[in-house]
Amino acid sequence: MRLEWNFLGALAACLFTASGAFAQAGMTPQQAAQLRALQGQAAAPGGGAAVQGLMLGAQPGATGTARAGTETEAEAGAGITLPLGEGMRPAGLPMAVFGAALFTGTATSTSDAPNPNYVLAIGDRLNVRVWGAVEAEVSGIVDPEGNFFLPNIGPVRVAGTRAGDLQSTIENELRRTYTQQVQVYAVLVSAQRIGVFVTGFVRTPGRFSGSAADSVLEFLVRAGGVDPTRGSYRDITIMRGGRNVATVDLYRFLIDGRLPTLRMQDGDTVLVGRQRALVGATGAVRNNFLFEVPGRVMSGRELTEYSRPLPAATNAVIQGSRDGRPFSRYVSLNDFQRVTLTDQDTVTFITDSPAQTIRVTVEGSRIGPSVLVADREATLCQALDYIAVDPTLADTASVFLLRTSVANQQRRALNEAADRLERQLFTAISQTAGVAAIRNTEAQLVSTYLQRARTATPDGRVVVMDSQGRCGALRLEEGDVIVIPERSNTVFVSGEVGAPRSIIWQPNLRAEDYIAQAGGFSERGSASNLLIRRPSGERVVDLRTPLRPGDEIIALPRLDPRYLQLGMDLTQIVFQTALAARAFR
Repeated sequence: MRLEWNFLGALAACLFTASGAFAQAGMTPQQAAQLRALQGQAAAPGGGAAVQGLMLGAQPGATGTARAGTETEAEAGAGITLPLGEGMRPAGLPMAVFGAALFTGTATSTSDAPNPNYVLAIGDRLNVRVWGAVEAEVSGIVDPEGNFFLPNIGPVRVAGTRAGDLQSTIENELRRTYTQQVQVYAVLVSAQRIGVFVTGFVRTPGRFSGSAADSVLEFLVRAGGVDPTRGSYRDITIMRGGRNVATVDLYRFLIDGRLPTLRMQDGDTVLVGRQRALVGATGAVRNNFLFEVPGRVMSGRELTEYSRPLPAATNAVIQGSRDGRPFSRYVSLNDFQRVTLTDQDTVTFITDSPAQTIRVTVEGSRIGPSVLVADREATLCQALDYIAVDPTLADTASVFLLRTSVANQQRRALNEAADRLERQLFTAISQTAGVAAIRNTEAQLVSTYLQRARTATPDGRVVVMDSQGRCGALRLEEGDVIVIPERSNTVFVSGEVGAPRSIIWQPNLRAEDYIAQAGGFSERGSASNLLIRRPSGERVVDLRTPLRPGDEIIALPRLDPRYLQLGMDLTQIVFQTALAARAFR
């Protein structure tokens, strides 16, 4: 197996032009030697010491490692998975208290028309109309005994009756006296108007009016809601006549939809207690909030129920303080259920278990699926057995692999080589002003070409087929791309030739014959500087090797001996990986 570069041609063009520029400048061998001198030390540090840890403020797709510099292959680390429904949500520390969204809207006005499920109470106003054998219309309120008086009938018990059942209740009472030809229409006109005091840790304490049909939640909204920095969502007391008559836990309403059935009365007081302990949940959870602890401590099981970790979560990182000192603990999700959490603890749920499968993409000449899912230990040869191809079209002997990690290595190697040469260009010592001016001009030219070289994009090609067309025992990695080239019956000639072109392959032709058909060598071309590139990306420097269909012949430039050392430095940037990789057979 050999690691190769696919951007050889682009950088070779930079080399060809640079060598011509040096020739025009008229440099002497001594000047060329000076131009190769180092230009000081590196301007930037190498990235600092690596420190592995959990990245609690990770963004979507983050790996969970926090260190200076870029990630290496060995740093698999823990990962943070975000919920599918809210992919843009940052995974940092939770800032919102669970329940605060109840009071983000404006207070609604009280309606004079309660819904049919409203239960009648003392002080409610009713309207009853009777026609037929008896004509009567009565409007009034429910008296302190819970009755409504009807002429010729007497008091009718209506307190505790649903508003939707009021008509049937009045009809049943009338039927006892008038059995025929009597029609009734009864309606609740308005519920009793009451005033309720809302105080404690709310945004705007005070007295607020409403109806007896309003719930405690509506009075809290009119008071601006619970103060999320000081108030409690779980300790809300309703006081009547100096006594506690009910306690409200808004979490029961948020999670189960339950509120106390207590009817508010005029003069009641709603008291919001002080905020209790808060525990935060973040990472691989559906509910990324600060949760109020019902007591002084919360169990891991309770936080799990509130935050709802994702199926991918396997571990939890607990951060907080104990006895005034920083506290941190790393536990599995099972052990976390028995952990005790205290005020201001933050729990980050992460995925710290390696995936058992990898996904590989297939490109090129295929007739089967383009995505394969395999075990982590699967090899390329095993994967090729599951890829369907047309043997008359697919060049199965030239299969190659594109790997992201290899592309990153190639990019680093290219940048390091370009940095070294760039330092050489700008550190030469000149004896005269004229020599310095010439050297500066040449250095600027080479620097321009180096900048162009930096823009080349490595593709991370891995040569996996040997000269006999057999695949190497290469283990696949997540994200690998298996490329199956199509068969070709041409040979492409490029580089320092008169007319780069594709020529039909013939088994009896040599490299020199194809060069001749491409117009021969240019002024800087030479038969001693030829390179053959296979469709798989393999480079062949031995011209006695028979050419194959699909091969590419590259005519490299012939360097002037005066600038041989500088040319070698430039050549190193372009071909260092391609030539050195021959050792990775």
